[in-house]
Amino acid sequence: MLTYTIRRVLMIIPLLFMVSLGVFALVHMIPGDPAITISGENATAEQIEATRARLGLDDPVLVQYARWATSAIQGDLGQSLFSSRTVTGAIIERFPVTISLTAAAMFFALLISIPAGIIAAIKRGRPADRAATLFASLGIAMPNFWLGILLILAFALAYPIFPAVGYTRMAEGVGPWARSLVLPGITLGMAAAAETTRQLRSSLYDILHQDYIRTARAKGMGSTIVIGKHALKNAAVPVVTVIGFQLAFLLGGTVVVEQVFGLPGLGGLAIRAVLERDIPMIQGIVVITALIVMLVNLLVDLSYAYLDPRVRQG
Repeated sequence: MLTYTIRRVLMIIPLLFMVSLGVFALVHMIPGDPAITISGENATAEQIEATRARLGLDDPVLVQYARWATSAIQGDLGQSLFSSRTVTGAIIERFPVTISLTAAAMFFALLISIPAGIIAAIKRGRPADRAATLFASLGIAMPNFWLGILLILAFALAYPIFPAVGYTRMAEGVGPWARSLVLPGITLGMAAAAETTRQLRSSLYDILHQDYIRTARAKGMGSTIVIGKHALKNAAVPVVTVIGFQLAFLLGGTVVVEQVFGLPGLGGLAIRAVLERDIPMIQGIVVITALIVMLVNLLVDLSYAYLDPRVRQG
């Protein structure tokens, strides 16, 4: 297991290098010159060139990347071109909001999908199964920004149970912090809940018709033990794959949901950085996000090895 883990961790290094290099190249292809924006509309050509030289934008792209990568290895992701703030400081300030939103979305997704998937698999072909299937179809097809607006109208305006916009930090109280994440968490997690429900229903249904499950039932084991102890663990392998993919999609989906609910997360910071062509900020956000996705994939791989010993033996 240790060797398997080390191999997976080492694979992150070249992947992260390729992501950072690709993003750095793509950002430089975006039309526009940040030196012109920083210098102002009435700046002379000499002033623009001086700004470009001060920021190091007149160096070759590979030189700029090498300078950035050297600093990034030491934990310095650079400084914003349009403010005096460091990229690392800006990300650290907004990162808890995005992570809290993603965690809340995954919590609601699992809270909905696990019982719905189990019930649908057990009651396949019955009204409960049809209801779960309908929910999954609607959850996948429904745009999250539209769902967010509906939730605001229903549970923040018509019935003011939860706040419509804004984010309360955990330091101000766990209760207010959790209340501020309920509506955006449900909005972001609904599609993940629907997809996980479909996968769990399909996987668990196949497992429940295996011979060893019939043997367990024949021995007099109750449905709770059969499903909880024997069936769910074997059905979890494809479900874990879906959850890993959904976590990556949730991180990307926070951009829209944060705008709908006015959350000061990485989404708003990324949008502003793209509009301003703030290269260091874009690079830093993408690299940190890619690193999180890779770590999630690492956890998924390790869960494979735990759930199926054949994986780590191979």
